[in-house]
Amino acid sequence: MLRDLKVVELATYIAAPGAAGIMADWGADVVKVESPEGDPMRRFFETIGADQAANPIFELDNRGKRSIVLDIRSPAGAEALKRLVATADIFLTNVRPAALRRAGLDHETLLSAFPRLIYCSLTGYGLTGPDADKPGMDVAAFWSRAGVGALTAPKGAEPFPIRTGMGDHITSLATVSAILAAVHERHRTGVGRLVETSLLRTGAYAIGSDLAIQLHFGKLASTRPRREAVQPLANFFQTRDGRWICLLARQGATDWPRIAAAVGRPELVDDPRFSGARARRENTAALVDILDEAFGSMDYQTAAAALDEGDITWAPWQTPRDLVEDPQALAAGCFVETTAGIRSPAAPARFPGIEEHARSPAPALGADTAAVLAELGYSEEEIGEMGA
Repeated sequence: MLRDLKVVELATYIAAPGAAGIMADWGADVVKVESPEGDPMRRFFETIGADQAANPIFELDNRGKRSIVLDIRSPAGAEALKRLVATADIFLTNVRPAALRRAGLDHETLLSAFPRLIYCSLTGYGLTGPDADKPGMDVAAFWSRAGVGALTAPKGAEPFPIRTGMGDHITSLATVSAILAAVHERHRTGVGRLVETSLLRTGAYAIGSDLAIQLHFGKLASTRPRREAVQPLANFFQTRDGRWICLLARQGATDWPRIAAAVGRPELVDDPRFSGARARRENTAALVDILDEAFGSMDYQTAAAALDEGDITWAPWQTPRDLVEDPQALAAGCFVETTAGIRSPAAPARFPGIEEHARSPAPALGADTAAVLAELGYSEEEIGEMGA
């Protein structure tokens, strides 16, 4: 889909490399520019004290790319990067603005030199404001500061961290969307632009439905335990064999009779405690206790069949271990393999009619430095002098 688009990535960790990784999966030529020390995510397991030869986290966001090593702190390295950017459609970076200005790689400089370039800056907190140069990982900017964690935690719970890269990958999706919008604009105008995304802004959008309520009414209900749920039918119930089910009532007036029938308690519909949405909310604990008993008398397969018969929205509560064996996840294309035989999560879209193929694995540090520099016109002697 993105064949003939060239992306130069000067980025580390997950969010920006993840965005470039999605574009690589979709056919873009992505050149990953790394310092001589390499992207710190190459050493992820080392930093957490684990001895692992494989690094599936780095593989996920960097498969299908080419890696070159440039020391942009040196004049020769900075010049080589500019020559590379001159050949690119997109320059994607998560380096903080002040460091980019020192290297002459800020958006004003590069867009002035290369007017067709799409320059994408992904930061923790945006390019303006008092915290524009503040470091921002997803646990800090997306999860903590944007309020995602506080909204997710049940009422009264202590703060807890987001899982690895979750906020980063949501920001990756936002970044790809923004870049491709700019590509479309350039088709019309012939001119590139600055594109800006941040973990903070993506976090705010991720909780946008709740945030809209906060902005409009000035208050917001907290996330509550099962027996205190605002909508007791949008809840979780355990079957006799220990499986949990996520139940979601789309419209109480329609789905409530179907749910009551599915659990073998059709008479509940006429119970005045549960006759309408407000009544059910006022009697949440009683209704959850009744449904707990009903689901608890059924095994998982029986409950699943009954809910499907009623065309009710539900899903099994699964672990990642369950997901990788889920036949629907396999059918939906949730996983891909690289040519090195590494199984990995897929990019979050499919293009029917385009043949699925194995991706090349993440490159070794600097594996393509000499080849890319030669494409830019550097001689063998110049390449040798740069240590490639």
